[in-house]
Amino acid sequence: MKRISVITLLALLLVTPVAAPLAAAEREAWTDTLDRISSGVVSIRVDATRAFDTDWNTSTQATGFVVDAERGLILTNRHVVTPGPVVAEAVFLNNEEVPLTPVYRDPVHDFGFFSYDPEALRFIEPTELELSPAGARTGREIRVVGNDAGEQLSILAGTIARLDRQAPEYGRGKYNDFNTFYLQAASGTSGGSSGSPVVDIDGRVVALNAGANSSAASSFFLPLDRVERALDLIRAGEPVTRGTLQTVFVRKPYDELVRLGLDGETEAAARAAYPEQTGMLTVAEVLPGSPADGLLEVGDILVRLNGDIVTEFVPVSAVLDESVGGTVRLELRRGGSVIEHDVPVQDLHGITPDEYIEFGDAVVHRLSYQQARHYNRPVDGVYVANPGYVLSNSAIPRAAVITELDSQPVSDLDDLEAVLAGLADGARTSIRFVSLEDPRTSQLRSLRIDRRWFPSRRCHRNDDTGLWPCRELAEAPPPEPPAAASTRFPSHDDRRADTLAPSLVLVNFDLPYTISGVAERHYYGTGLVVDAERGLVVVDRNTVPVAMGDVHLTFAGSLEVPGRVEYVHPLHNLTIVSYDPALIGDTPVETARFNTDAAEPGDPVWVVGLKPDHRLVHQQTRVASVDALILPLSRTLRFRDTNIETLSVVNAPEQVDGVLADERGRVVSLWSSFAYQGGGETSQVNKGVPADLVQEFVELVRSGGTLYSLEAELAYLPLAAARKLGLPEEWAARLERHHPEQRRALQVKRLVAGSPAARLLQNGDILLSIDGQAVNTFRDVERATQKESVELAVWRRGSVRNLEVDTVALDGTGIDRAVMWAGALLQKPHRAMAAQRGIDPSGVYVAYFSYGSPATRYGLWAGRRIVEVDGRPTPDLDAFLEAVRGKGDRESLRLKTVNWNRAVEVITLKLDKQYWPAYEIRRTGDGWERRPLG
Repeated sequence: MKRISVITLLALLLVTPVAAPLAAAEREAWTDTLDRISSGVVSIRVDATRAFDTDWNTSTQATGFVVDAERGLILTNRHVVTPGPVVAEAVFLNNEEVPLTPVYRDPVHDFGFFSYDPEALRFIEPTELELSPAGARTGREIRVVGNDAGEQLSILAGTIARLDRQAPEYGRGKYNDFNTFYLQAASGTSGGSSGSPVVDIDGRVVALNAGANSSAASSFFLPLDRVERALDLIRAGEPVTRGTLQTVFVRKPYDELVRLGLDGETEAAARAAYPEQTGMLTVAEVLPGSPADGLLEVGDILVRLNGDIVTEFVPVSAVLDESVGGTVRLELRRGGSVIEHDVPVQDLHGITPDEYIEFGDAVVHRLSYQQARHYNRPVDGVYVANPGYVLSNSAIPRAAVITELDSQPVSDLDDLEAVLAGLADGARTSIRFVSLEDPRTSQLRSLRIDRRWFPSRRCHRNDDTGLWPCRELAEAPPPEPPAAASTRFPSHDDRRADTLAPSLVLVNFDLPYTISGVAERHYYGTGLVVDAERGLVVVDRNTVPVAMGDVHLTFAGSLEVPGRVEYVHPLHNLTIVSYDPALIGDTPVETARFNTDAAEPGDPVWVVGLKPDHRLVHQQTRVASVDALILPLSRTLRFRDTNIETLSVVNAPEQVDGVLADERGRVVSLWSSFAYQGGGETSQVNKGVPADLVQEFVELVRSGGTLYSLEAELAYLPLAAARKLGLPEEWAARLERHHPEQRRALQVKRLVAGSPAARLLQNGDILLSIDGQAVNTFRDVERATQKESVELAVWRRGSVRNLEVDTVALDGTGIDRAVMWAGALLQKPHRAMAAQRGIDPSGVYVAYFSYGSPATRYGLWAGRRIVEVDGRPTPDLDAFLEAVRGKGDRESLRLKTVNWNRAVEVITLKLDKQYWPAYEIRRTGDGWERRPLG
């Protein structure tokens, strides 16, 4: 009995049209055809490793098919081969996997070629699919065979409806094909089917699947005329020449052409030459500075090319592609007049970017013809494919075009590299650019150069290897020491504002990497000067969330100086940053004064703070309440404050942080912004942090002391509720006497994994005393545990238990080291993981992964911990680096990972050292440094 293959079964299920059943013979013919060609259709895994031109860096899947089995050539779409650096693999029908090398990507049309080594295939001999451009005809039944929506193989039926559809438009700033017709068919394809062969009943490829309109259940196919020519040249080992006039043509019907000025004689000649055609080509766009600029105009009707009547795109492309470096003779009709011009033909590959510079996490390259069309500007300037860290700091968007840097014109990468060579790390300079939204208006911004956080390289495509080898940019000159300057604070109509203005500064913080669950890159907030002599400023952790980053402080809205993160409070929403007092000259900065008396509801206070535009805002209000702060758990495991009571006020001004002051201008509380995550988004709320807590923090940093923590999250429990849990009368009375106005106890809500408290305490324990002293407020506990060990009395299961518990010494450095490896940013597990989710603080935590990297491709997602490499335990970063040391490019590793819920998954990962070299970022006595890893 004959065995039915998977392909045969799919064909039987999917190839029958809905309208009417096919004849049995035709159905069998389709089944035989699909069985025969299926081995030549491959699934392609694509990692676009850098943002480039219209595309972001990404990992995706698509389809291709073998067009030359002997040479190992696979045809697919241009947007699959990608215009930029790419790593790809083909998976054949039998699940054999081979690496792919990009051979050719067309500059305009949506097709390209990969190659593979045929000798690498051991268990399959793929079918070579034949191209048949002439086989595309209206009404022809076709099948789209490919990787549809991520499936390995699917077969979709359709009928060719049109041969002359305009190329689909995907939007301004995105990749759009032009100067070609597309075929249209009634067939619904989706993401992974890009690059699928469109075959007829004989198995010949009549078109290339390139796009779909899901709302209309129609598909768009690229004709194969120019594809076939490119394939023949590649087979012959010759370059694929491509000519251009930098002019976009569109097809117009004869009735519209007459209104544009087409005369009857010319129409008759065109109809006679091509009786099946119903229109001609007209000029739709001429790029400024192009060979045709000043010669052709929008609305011109193209009649003859080198003396021959033309009505379609293919003859025009054929002549241009064979005339690179020469000229062509165009005859046009313009409003009834006959226009003839000899127009130079430019090399289309010559105006297509094939190199890029990356610096400060940004990726830039020469503006492409594709994007120049959207800007209606010459093909010059440097295009921002990814603004990264350095450009986004200056609010320069993706798809901007840089025209000037450091007051010097920039038209290409050579210009840019030359200017960058003279700019030191941290140097401030000017940058001019235009944006896609407003391409006619240039904008000037201040730019701070970054060479510390990210590599600086220039990479150029090598068409022999398919790689983009890179070289380091020239070493920058040493930074110049910042110059000192002075400013004065403006006066205000409120004496409290006048008193506090010399103590308030605007703090800007830029975060180069997603780390410790913090993803946003740019922060600002009001800082309070707490030691003018030493240059110490306290600010909330929603302004400076971690120690890794760049800090700048602005005094009086006029003078900006660099800062440094000194101490990030591990328990509360406080950070201290510093500046060099010498840099602000004789600016009259003053140390803020505190009022540490406990604030009460109804007390009058004044909110004083700075807006992002540096304006000082002040408003009188009252304390509404003093309550325990309760924030939801963080889904990204970022810092979350606990064990603190904060102030709320009546009708506080919006979008202002700063301080709450008393009548004399003394700080009663920091008016701080707390970040929290609820409903899947990060939000923020302003609350007052009491002055006594702030002052204790300042003294800790000044003295260089140690902060101890019980490592337990507590919650207030009304005494009535504690009594219901069996709390003895004597303890209830004692807690009443301790704070008569606070009728409550403290209950253990959550314990920090790996701490001594986690081994001895239990959730639900009622904390009664510390070292014999009754406690029932958060501040009681925090003050009583500032020692290495404490004796706790807790109520648990009907009895009082006395426990000797070691505290944990915490520091203010947070994460002081991170490693970029395989496109993933790795760090030690941070405290929030253990505090919020009970995650054991061992292994290597994946803080972030870059799209288009091995981490993306193989599922090394953020939030996982790597606990083994190839069976070797990796309890920390040093053990991990030792385990991966010596692993070569494209070598595979086996990683054992654990997620936040302790679920184990083993993944395999293939290294890519070409595009994702490993390096380490470490905090030293001189600041943060980056160094490569082998």
